[in-house]
Amino acid sequence: MVAKKPRVVVVGAGISGIAAARRLCGAGGGRFEVVVVEAGARVGGRILTSEFAGHRVEMGATWVQGIVGSPVYALARDAGALEAEKEAGLPYERMDSFPDRVLTVAEGGEVVDADTVARPIEELYRGMMEAARAGDAAGGGGVEEYLRRGLRTYQAARSGGDQELEEVEEALLAMHINRERTDTSADDLGDLDLSAEGEYRDFPGEHVTIPGGYSRVVEQLAAALPPGTVRLGLCLRRLEWGGTPVRLHFADGAPPLTADHVILTVSLGVLKASLGNGKDDSGAGGAAIAFDPPLPPFKREAVARLGFGVVNKLFVEVEAVAPSEPEDGVGAPPPYFPFLHMAFRGQVPKIPWWMRGTESICPVHAGSSVVLAWFAGRQAAHLESIPDDDVIRGVRATLDSFLPATPRWTVKSIKRSGWATDPLFLGSYSYVAVGSSGEDLDRMAEPLPRGQGSDERPPPRVLFAGEATHRTHYSTTHAAYLSGVREANRLLQHYRG
Repeated sequence: MVAKKPRVVVVGAGISGIAAARRLCGAGGGRFEVVVVEAGARVGGRILTSEFAGHRVEMGATWVQGIVGSPVYALARDAGALEAEKEAGLPYERMDSFPDRVLTVAEGGEVVDADTVARPIEELYRGMMEAARAGDAAGGGGVEEYLRRGLRTYQAARSGGDQELEEVEEALLAMHINRERTDTSADDLGDLDLSAEGEYRDFPGEHVTIPGGYSRVVEQLAAALPPGTVRLGLCLRRLEWGGTPVRLHFADGAPPLTADHVILTVSLGVLKASLGNGKDDSGAGGAAIAFDPPLPPFKREAVARLGFGVVNKLFVEVEAVAPSEPEDGVGAPPPYFPFLHMAFRGQVPKIPWWMRGTESICPVHAGSSVVLAWFAGRQAAHLESIPDDDVIRGVRATLDSFLPATPRWTVKSIKRSGWATDPLFLGSYSYVAVGSSGEDLDRMAEPLPRGQGSDERPPPRVLFAGEATHRTHYSTTHAAYLSGVREANRLLQHYRG
């Protein structure tokens, strides 16, 4: 007789789920029957490469946070995605890395002196965040108050008070706070735990984007799986995990599946919506999963305490209006849109409140007519709810205020992401909120059922992967990938005895 292979069902075909499946299929030596079920119509999850106005753009994951020793960078290299621009020729986000200098403007059009005002505040902000991530920040609580204390100390050390200068400096710090909000997904930096910043880690080396697109990395991983492993359009609604086999029930009458083990890679947002054991109060269109039995208290509490925010990107195709003509009649080259950092001061009523949540509007590479603004929290969610015409009017009012001189800029078209209202994700990525800790990230990673003692280790029936289950790289594709491999290795170790 042939022994029955253990069946592993991986829920979610993002980079975490695909990494887990590939590890089991590759290292398992054919010992497992592996199925990946995905509610959507594609692989990739919160990785989604698209095109806009002749550019390759990322609607979700954008950066590889450090390239030295980075598994994601290695995967992109192996997939040929780092050289893809030579094949297709499409320009892409930050293909020229970060700009050396930016134009910082206060609301109303006043250029902020880079050397004496803008740069010192940026250095203050960066120095304080580096201290926090090195574990050297004094005090506890949230990050925003920590940053504002630093600004007050900086201003107090200066002889003589200059109210107008201090108002500009406060607007500049608010601008950097908006940047930190998009980096972390926290709607309010007062809710971002200061002490936990000391545990977060990037990989060494520069931060880069992927020329061939982030999606190519996941697609290459998925292509290495046996045919038929990934099944699209299966939305998990109920997970019965109290005994073996585990039973998975799906939406729309799809046949249920049974498994010896389930690796659950859904977003923290979906788990938060599932805390009512399937009763979805989020208005997310049935994103919740009913757990039977309910998740144990340690898991529920970790899910509830950790932060999970939304970050959205707004791409805008701009065009200069009536550029000045040279006297000799020879056509002038089109002007370049600047790398614009914006210090909002509340002076221009036409600028909508949601535009005030972004740090900058910058070309996706030098000389590009496609510019990009990042939004987090309430502003990001609101951006999803309004029609294109309202978005365009808001962008135009902002550009008119910050770039009032010739040439004027108009908006030709826009493209935006929508992670808050996507029922498969309900947001973007996790953060350690005040009242939570890195220990909650570890609790997120614990399989079920939980052992009651050091010698009691029941077979894992439900294993958890995804960016919100990694203590030091949470919020990144690195975390998602590494956690998928981690849970596959957990099963491999279990069957090695």
